[in-house]
Amino acid sequence: MSLGRKTVSSWEIEQEWLEIQAAQGDPALFRPIYNRYFEQVFRFIHRRTADEDLSADLCSQVFLKAMQRLNEYAFRGVPFSAWLFRIASNEVSQHFRQNKAGRVVSIEEVHIGEVMEEIDEEHNEALRNKLLLVLNDLNELDLQLIEMRFFEQMPFKEIADITGMTENNAKVKVYRILERLKKKLIS
Repeated sequence: MSLGRKTVSSWEIEQEWLEIQAAQGDPALFRPIYNRYFEQVFRFIHRRTADEDLSADLCSQVFLKAMQRLNEYAFRGVPFSAWLFRIASNEVSQHFRQNKAGRVVSIEEVHIGEVMEEIDEEHNEALRNKLLLVLNDLNELDLQLIEMRFFEQMPFKEIADITGMTENNAKVKVYRILERLKKKLIS
């Protein structure tokens, strides 16, 4: 299955690492990185909150923390966005914990189709609605893994870096979640 996400070459990642090192020395050089990733991080947050103002506030927090901790960033061979998404994920989780609010699952039709294909189910309205209910019952980590893989269209290496697990573990977890979803859908 092709997830449609642009693959980043090792050369591009290395060039980005040089930009980050420059920004570590001079914070004013962080702006190109901010400009490159702002929209992606905002969408990542907005899909989890469905609130534009809240998403903007949380996105600002993400980039503020990234700037404050830029010297702590360690190159791991994946795009810098993985680090930003980890911060964003933590900010969203912290917001929902502090406000005791329910998490939002915002899904576009094309992404539901990809999940349905992956679990070998025909895409029809009844199963789509059942899948939405089943997704809402997932625990936070499982839902985050499905969102990153199918809705954010991230490669497993990037998912692993965001979640702090190995790439192989990320793959295994995603496929186990899909198996559980399939069992719940056909029961």
